[in-house]
Amino acid sequence: MTMKCILVTGGVGFIGSNFIKSLLSDNYKIVNLDLLTYAASLKTLSELKRKKNFIFIKGNIGDKTKINFIFKQYKPDSVINFAGETHVDRSIDSPNEFINTNILCVFNFLNASLNYWKKNQTNKKKFKFIQVSTDEVYGSVDTGTSDENSNLSPNSPYAASKTAADHLISSYFKTYNFPSIIARSSNNYGPYQFPEKLIPLIILNALEGKILPIYGNGKHIRNWIYVEDNVNALKKIILNGKIGNIYNVGGKEEVTNISLVKKICKILDQIKPRKNKKKYEDLIKYVEDRPGHDKRYSLNSKKIKKEIKWKPRINIDEGLKLTIDWYLNNKSWWKSIRKFKYKGERLGRKLK
Repeated sequence: MTMKCILVTGGVGFIGSNFIKSLLSDNYKIVNLDLLTYAASLKTLSELKRKKNFIFIKGNIGDKTKINFIFKQYKPDSVINFAGETHVDRSIDSPNEFINTNILCVFNFLNASLNYWKKNQTNKKKFKFIQVSTDEVYGSVDTGTSDENSNLSPNSPYAASKTAADHLISSYFKTYNFPSIIARSSNNYGPYQFPEKLIPLIILNALEGKILPIYGNGKHIRNWIYVEDNVNALKKIILNGKIGNIYNVGGKEEVTNISLVKKICKILDQIKPRKNKKKYEDLIKYVEDRPGHDKRYSLNSKKIKKEIKWKPRINIDEGLKLTIDWYLNNKSWWKSIRKFKYKGERLGRKLK
């Protein structure tokens, strides 16, 4: 039996690397295309490259020549696109990078995938293109929840760029019958997350005795999902997702930012007390809010639970404990990042 081959783009990043590790354990052949931007760690890549069923190619999803070569050489059965710029604060500072990567490069990649699918007579009926999107395309939700039919109302350059990509991919399904699926997940957290994002930023700042910045009043609400749960959802979507569909992938709980940070502080108080005997909560500091900061995200995930029999297993308290343990036990992974790439400075205050 031939080993199933999947092309994973952006697989050295946070969610992508967790996804690849899981698939490699399931004995898939993985071709990983990644540009190795600031958010990718060579340490993560070195761990992946130990596997014989893993092939790494450095490159951009907008590079038509390289994409066409990969399709011709490896003939993947499916494609899943994690590649993209993802941090809202950075999209405020440099929106052009988000427009280029998340829209224009996705457009080139989509066209190359469409041409490959048209010519691929061997497994044409089984081929799927999975776009990894975000709950931020729905915008801020005052009441109720966002389901797959809710209006899209992005409020940041990042969210707008992901919305545009979703529209492009949906149009290719409707126009060309291209076998695409869109997965919109809530805020992910867990191992290998670049420390510009809230949870690893708070963990590492706390360990280093730095302030724990809370935007605005701290009452912004997010729906959090542990990355392992999201990975399991994406695997089920590849196997059983219906072509042309959108699936919301939400976590178990909605939590305010300030409640989340206090949860992290309490866990650290228990397992890694400060040397000065003070509480980690003493490091919390309210700072100027992010421009256009969405107040609440809330995903309705009934569809994926019903159609594909997926549901999140890890609650926020368990997930935070697992995440904190990982960062405590993998200092070599993040210390070089904090030293050379990102020291925890504030981003997203003004346009360059």
